[in-house]
Amino acid sequence: MATKTADEAGATEATETDEATEPLDDEARAEGPDAAKSTDGAESTDGAEAAGTEAGAEDVKEAGPSGVGQGAGAVVSAALGLVSLSGSWLGTVAGAREQLTGQLRTSTSASVAQQIKEVYGDAWHTTALWGGLFALLALIVGVVVLARPAFGAPGRPQAPWTKSVAWAGVALGVLGLLLAVLKYTDVLLALPSA
Repeated sequence: MATKTADEAGATEATETDEATEPLDDEARAEGPDAAKSTDGAESTDGAEAAGTEAGAEDVKEAGPSGVGQGAGAVVSAALGLVSLSGSWLGTVAGAREQLTGQLRTSTSASVAQQIKEVYGDAWHTTALWGGLFALLALIVGVVVLARPAFGAPGRPQAPWTKSVAWAGVALGVLGLLLAVLKYTDVLLALPSA
């Protein structure tokens, strides 16, 4: 009888264990085969959302440049155009140096026309040359900024203010270059004749 009782006790424990697990299996069966996948699906959905967020961040990075470089180039072009018109520190120093060199090279016995040319004319031409160089730089930078969208990401328009400032730089560059050529060739503000 003792043996029977142990067997019965083992059978009873086995039955209780089966009954404890059976309602879970019944619930899983009632919900269908997708129930087991739903818990895995929740994890996979979280993974997909995380992957989507990472992909979204990469899309923002890969969307293209923000246009900051083009805006900076446009401002630099306009600034160089203004410098070409108003004169630069570099042009002033180069002109003063040329004037000093002309004074040292010219003897006191030279004619007045020769002294004017050596002392003032060469300095004036040097200043015009530096102004023309700044104007040419303004023109080049402005044209590069305006042409940049043609070689960039398609469908990404340039900011209107960038175009406006770049066009201003190009216009100032052209004007500065024209004035530099006129000053250098003595058409504009020629040296006085002796």
